[in-house]
Amino acid sequence: MKQTVAIIGAGSSGLAAARHFLAHDFDVQIFEQEDDLGGNWNYGKPSARIYRSTHTISSKPGTEFPDFPMPDEFPDYPHHTQILDYLRKYAEAFGLLKHIRFSAGVSRIEPVTENDARTRWTITLENGDQNDVDIVIIANGHNWHPKWPQYPGTFSGEILHSADYRKPDRFTDRRVLVVGGGNSGCDIAVEAVHTATQVWHSTRRGYWYIPKYLLGRPADQVGDQLLAFGAPLWLRRLTATAMHRLLVGNPEKIGLPRPDHRFFETHPIINTLLPYYVAQGDILPKPDIERFEGNTVYFVDGTDIDVDVIVMATGYLIRFPFIDERHLNWQDGRPHLYLHVFHPVYDSFFVSGLIQADGGQFGLIHWQMSAAARYAAAIRDGNDTLVKKLQQTKANPGQDLDSGIRYKTSTRHYLEVEHWHYRRLLQKWVKQLSS
Repeated sequence: MKQTVAIIGAGSSGLAAARHFLAHDFDVQIFEQEDDLGGNWNYGKPSARIYRSTHTISSKPGTEFPDFPMPDEFPDYPHHTQILDYLRKYAEAFGLLKHIRFSAGVSRIEPVTENDARTRWTITLENGDQNDVDIVIIANGHNWHPKWPQYPGTFSGEILHSADYRKPDRFTDRRVLVVGGGNSGCDIAVEAVHTATQVWHSTRRGYWYIPKYLLGRPADQVGDQLLAFGAPLWLRRLTATAMHRLLVGNPEKIGLPRPDHRFFETHPIINTLLPYYVAQGDILPKPDIERFEGNTVYFVDGTDIDVDVIVMATGYLIRFPFIDERHLNWQDGRPHLYLHVFHPVYDSFFVSGLIQADGGQFGLIHWQMSAAARYAAAIRDGNDTLVKKLQQTKANPGQDLDSGIRYKTSTRHYLEVEHWHYRRLLQKWVKQLSS
């Protein structure tokens, strides 16, 4: 009989896992808690965290699966409706739909024999059904459990997390403070300009805001061209700084706080409009919050404002509520897995999509699951010589995935990878496991 594989989640990560494990002749079942596929890209579903206007922040070539190109008619930065349609067609093309069990939330995953490298796993669904499988792949995503910052005092207005934001009409004729310097925070601040009476944007530090286009091309394609030429980090950083000065200008001169880091040391902020709206006074930058008192927000620089709505665009915490953290080699607030995929002990356990990449995600997930499927197939087929080196390597999962970049210390960068270097590492293993 074929070995059985349970995949948790039918978003982009789960679909890619199913595509590759089916290609290697495993019996695959995807358990999806929603009644449809797409995960975070299925706007309006309870587990989705995108808003109505969401587009990708990486362009088509860096976003698509390498074995399934996006349609030519898609724009450089597709809208979420186009991404969902793309994922549907991907599932149809690789025959994945019949392997998805919808409305099947998972409540518990446990190894049959703890700390046994080849253990089977027991999957318990929310309806009480149980299944024993040979291999488990977690693919439920990590951008869904809101991270709420704690500040002294009580705010008497409306406060929400960006996870619950959908449309800017809720800001009409109201004073809005957006907290958080990531891509979501910047997008929401820009959207609020069109309906709010005033918009403030609070960040802990200054950032480099990268336009979506550089020299007439998507910004990530320009960056990848330098990587393809083998440009060292210092040269890429010098080029990015010069390009930013030319196209955006000195952040301080337009009213933005001075960045406290060099280029690439934080997750990239891709936003053309935020510097524009700051420069013309529609968005007023503020530092970190000190405390709340009624409708008044006090900041660490001694200033204060009265606001009606606060949006906490403060990111997400990594959570897997259906499995005990000890089975994830959990340390310092996150799983420690080799390449964020391979468990140091279990050969029958993988995680798909557990990365925060500085480029597109789908292509990296493709290589993650291509390597994982080949590894699992080699173990199943008794090809010990193929798997021995990866078994030894993953037993000590400390790794350099930043290609010399030293990211700022924050939960935001727990899973950060430099996409070019990371993809080459995965491709190396795919090649070795295919020989």
